[in-house]
Amino acid sequence: MAATNDTLDAAKNRIAEAVERLADDLERLSHRIHENPELCFKEEKAAAWLTELLETQGAVVERGVGGLPTAFRATIAGQGPGPTIAIMAEYDALPSIGHACGHNVIATAGVGAGAALAAALRPLPFPGRIQVIGTPAEEGGAGKVRLMEAGVFKDVDAAMMIHGRPGTQIWRPSLGIIKVSCEFFGRAAHASSWPWRGINALNAMIQLFVSLDAMRQQLRPEARIHGVITKGGDQANIIPEHTAAEFYLRAPTRDSCKELLRRFEGCAQGAATATGCTVTVTPDPIIHDPLKPNVTMATLFGQNLERIDFPVDPDDGQAGYGSTDCGNVSQALPTIHPYIRISPDGIPGHSREFAEWAKSPLARKGMVAAAKTLAMTALDLLADPEALRKAKEEFAKAPG
Repeated sequence: MAATNDTLDAAKNRIAEAVERLADDLERLSHRIHENPELCFKEEKAAAWLTELLETQGAVVERGVGGLPTAFRATIAGQGPGPTIAIMAEYDALPSIGHACGHNVIATAGVGAGAALAAALRPLPFPGRIQVIGTPAEEGGAGKVRLMEAGVFKDVDAAMMIHGRPGTQIWRPSLGIIKVSCEFFGRAAHASSWPWRGINALNAMIQLFVSLDAMRQQLRPEARIHGVITKGGDQANIIPEHTAAEFYLRAPTRDSCKELLRRFEGCAQGAATATGCTVTVTPDPIIHDPLKPNVTMATLFGQNLERIDFPVDPDDGQAGYGSTDCGNVSQALPTIHPYIRISPDGIPGHSREFAEWAKSPLARKGMVAAAKTLAMTALDLLADPEALRKAKEEFAKAPG
């Protein structure tokens, strides 16, 4: 074990050195992705640039895995057969506000980890392999779920990724989510000369929002319901005959998400009845699960943050919780989803301010730290079969 520890320590030093050598390239790539935001399943440029970097450093790259053209898998092989550890990367942007979730940093941190492993240690000094899995469409497309359904994670023993935020935290919960489309159907008529002959689908939609606002009083504090009207009508002098909206229903468990959906459907039907409309409620078949914690893996990640002298921050209590398709991965196999600081305190995600910080010197610092720590943590799980066994044991015992 002493020899293994010496080997592991030397390998981690080489990883840190490799990330530092690649840091300028990684920052340039992060900025390039930031300047070319691509929406879910359309991340052609980002996927091409990320795989090119991995291939240049010696990783074996497969493109279009799982039937998704912008997904990829890069493998760094070890000394013979053994476990598979995955480092996940996200790189899609948000409509209108670009990389306001910092996926350019997520992508380059994950790919930077894989590139450093390939450049410094190929082949890895332990049995098994480390893969960087490029997972498109986190913002609305559930790309990781689709990749799991296609078998991309079938042979993965443990997985990890990082996410940027205004503070570094090893563990932070997430909410489950059901995405719902809602449409009301009425009857068109002239809004001035024949309003009594129309049935107003916009009134129904407005009533749904009012009903949901009233329902919030009886929801648990951690639950969230929010939506946008995607069609409110065609012209002001026509009684709207069709309206549509998209909603997110979030709660801490899958069952509580389903209960929110039941109550949402009641509100929608009530709005339809009140206005004489008909309504269609269409839940997305994919439910995003909440993250399942893994203390064993999170502890390793924290130890590696300490090794590179990157501080962990206390929760400042300013923010609630979001959702991620990584939650579904965490319910299928041991997974961690820690956060790394890329902005000052109090900068909300999905804001234009956060998008600006995602290309800042602070974002570079977080990206470099995350690349080092992800690579070291993945290597820990290959080097120490007992640590991986404990992570799997914890996963099997934890409620999900």
